[in-house]
Order: sequence, then structure tokens, then C-alpha cells
Amino acid sequence: MKKKLIILAIMAITLASNALAQGKLNVRKVDFNHVKEVISNPNNIYYYPKLMRSFLSDDTTMTIEAYRNLYYGYTFQEDYNPFRESVYSNVVEQLYYKQPHSRAECDSIEKYARMSLDDNIFDMNQMKYFIFSLKEKKKYNRAALRQFRLDRLIATIMSSGKGTKEEPWVVIAPEHEYNIVNFLGYVATNHEELGNGLEYITVEPVAGKNTKGFYFDVSRMMEVAALKFPDL
Repeated sequence: MKKKLIILAIMAITLASNALAQGKLNVRKVDFNHVKEVISNPNNIYYYPKLMRSFLSDDTTMTIEAYRNLYYGYTFQEDYNPFRESVYSNVVEQLYYKQPHSRAECDSIEKYARMSLDDNIFDMNQMKYFIFSLKEKKKYNRAALRQFRLDRLIATIMSSGKGTKEEPWVVIAPEHEYNIVNFLGYVATNHEELGNGLEYITVEPVAGKNTKGFYFDVSRMMEVAALKFPDL
């Protein structure tokens, strides 16, 4: 039975990854008022504690809609800090970029990446490091489940827009802008604040493509930051 569940989970991850790669997403603007309403209702399927329990249990049946309410709903949680950075994140990065990796070092990467994610649950860089450590230790099933989380979060952001000035992608943390740029295979070269919660990241040219950069909506992030950290 356990083996069957793992196979089904991997199939779900594969389907989600293919949909993401092919751009088969229902793109629409984020309605934060609606998000707040549904995640605050105990009778709603998107009640926030329910969503978080599913997320933490590696539930591969969670839809993009569930992830949208989870990700954007996080901005209404008391512990949300758009500029949060775990004290363990630098430790993980130093270990990750050291080559080659011994078993003990992979154990340390997994340990500190997990601790970083306990501090900053949607840190996609730490998710990547955690997945790396699991694969290095040949824990492929666990790595696949964690990859599902990361793929769904990326898909969630990309479902919020098209990266254009008219339809920017909505993010709740500054580093998520770069996560999206990197996921698309680009290297960021500059970051501009355009005002009214709009930011633009220019990228290095890629052969066969004419993309010069991508637009991101950080208005919700800045709104919360202004309320929680008025002196910044």
C-alpha cells in the first residue's frame, strides 16, 4: 500500500511539473480580499490551518487553488515577515557550494535546511538545498515529495500573472522574484523599483528569445511591511 501511494505521488508530481513546463495554468489576478475571506472561515475548504496541515504532510492532492490560498494567505498570518531570513540559511549555502559532498555534509545540509524552513517556510532556496541533500543520500521518494511542494509554489506564483507590466507576477518575498527568473532559465542582471508596488528584473539575453526582463507585483508585501515595520 505504501509503495502504491509513493507511485501515485510521483505520478502527480510528474503531471504537475509537465503542466508547469507547458504553461498550462489558469492565470488570473490575485484577489487578496477573497483570499482573506476564505482562509478565515473554519467551514471553508481553504481554512488556513487546514491548508497548512496538508502542506506540511506532503499532501500531493493539493491543487493550485489550494496553494494560491496557502501562499498568498500567509500574508495575513501573524508571523508573516516579507523580509524573514533564517539564521541557518548561510550555513546551508556554505555547505551546498562546497564540492564534493560527504555523507556527513549532506546530513548537515538536510538538518540546517529543515531548521531554516522551520523559520521561513516558503524559502525556495532552502527547499532546493533540502531536496539536493535527499537525492545525494538516495532518498528519492522523500525528495520527490519535497519537489512537489516547490513545483506547486512556483506554479502558484506563475498563475498570478504573465510577468508583463500589465500582468505582473505577485510575490510575497523579495527572493521569490529571483526564484522565478532562475526557474525560467534566466540570469538576473538588474533590479528596478518602478513605484506603486511594481518591480522589474532585467535578465541576460538567451539565444532564440527576445525577453529582456520580467515584472513583479510586491504591493501586498510592501503593505504588510509598512504596517509591521513602520521605521524601515
